[in-house]
Amino acid sequence: MRIRRLLLLAAAASLAAAGLAVPALQPAYAASLVEVTSFGTNPGGMRMHVYVPDARPANPAIVVAMHGCGGSGPGFYQQSEFARLADRYGYVVIYPSAQQEAGFGKCFDTWSDAAKRRGGGSDPVSIVSMVTYAQRQYGGDPNRVYATGSSSGGMMTQHMLAVYPDVFKAGASFMGVPFNCFANAADYPPGGRCTNGSMDRTPQQWGDAVRQAYPGYTGPRPRVQLWHGTSDTLVPYSLLRESVEQWTNVFGLGQTPTSTDTPQQGWNRSRYADSSGTVQVEAYSIQGAGHSLPSSGMAAYALEFFGLTSGGPSSPPPSSGPPPSSPPPSSPPPANTACRVTGTVSAWNTGLTESLTVTNTGNTAVNGWSLSFTLPAGQRITSGWNATYSPATGQVTAKNLSYNAAIAPGASVGIGFQATHTGDTAKPLSFTLNGAPCSTA
Repeated sequence: MRIRRLLLLAAAASLAAAGLAVPALQPAYAASLVEVTSFGTNPGGMRMHVYVPDARPANPAIVVAMHGCGGSGPGFYQQSEFARLADRYGYVVIYPSAQQEAGFGKCFDTWSDAAKRRGGGSDPVSIVSMVTYAQRQYGGDPNRVYATGSSSGGMMTQHMLAVYPDVFKAGASFMGVPFNCFANAADYPPGGRCTNGSMDRTPQQWGDAVRQAYPGYTGPRPRVQLWHGTSDTLVPYSLLRESVEQWTNVFGLGQTPTSTDTPQQGWNRSRYADSSGTVQVEAYSIQGAGHSLPSSGMAAYALEFFGLTSGGPSSPPPSSGPPPSSPPPSSPPPANTACRVTGTVSAWNTGLTESLTVTNTGNTAVNGWSLSFTLPAGQRITSGWNATYSPATGQVTAKNLSYNAAIAPGASVGIGFQATHTGDTAKPLSFTLNGAPCSTA
């Protein structure tokens, strides 16, 4: 069996090297990220990648994990912990890649009229096609389908729960916004009323928006977990309150939490349970965090909320890791790193975001990394994602988090930050990784 598996992998690698597509209907024999090129109706023109762990039950759960603006499915696969935890808990992970241009590059469509109603078209229909494919191809359990995502992916998480409540059992939204927060594409960040800090609707108005997405639906609603950093200025922290108002209204719950606690230092959790004691809505305020979630350990809490961990909903999730403020462990970096850095900047008024992709172009794995660069004069980092950044101005060093410390030969890691500026919105001119200069593109 081992020889047969190695031969299959070698054949697939040969096809890829020749520029030929590996057949999409073949299951992943080794736990790796696989692109599916034909998965069904795809009005959003999206790409689909899937991670199928070697050890899984006959009817595994399905988790749809969605990236932020300017990212991709493979990037979120590398940057988040959902695939690693899939190896432990045996669920299938779908990583969609958005293709709609808005705000900061390619983002999930949560603004168009087509996307705001069941079966209307655009990205929601494409994502449901991916779920149906995973159910058919891998025996995915239709009663255990979950959504999660960061930033634009967090927005799409709440969106999918509203438009397809019969498909998803629960969702975990990191740095998202309530369903129907965006009036149109022009309302998307950085401009527009939704994310400029002025959005304030009543719980009834928010709840009605969800109910209108699938008129006449009377079935069970997906449970909702919400995460937001208190220092997030790109997607304001105030939108966490609006999301809580929306989903508690959908469930017919009050605005006062039934319980509160601090599961980790700096994490304030509010729970809203129904009369049976089931927590339907759960909100996390991460003290001091900017637009940089999920960080280490948060994925495990999301999986616990979904019911996919063995500990159950009242037990601490395994491998939850240190709180976000704790420095991640890393091995001493090698001095002979070979690397390439590519980056894009999206700027507005006095702010900008910069997304960087760091690629290991050497022949040996990087285990623990520090990326150094000099910001143009007048730029100051206010928050970041997938790395720690210090100092905020001048010569900056970005260091790995616990979940992205290793970069295999030929592999990449995506990081980024939000900054203010006084007029110069240029990218840094040069980068060094573990002291070695990187090529740029």
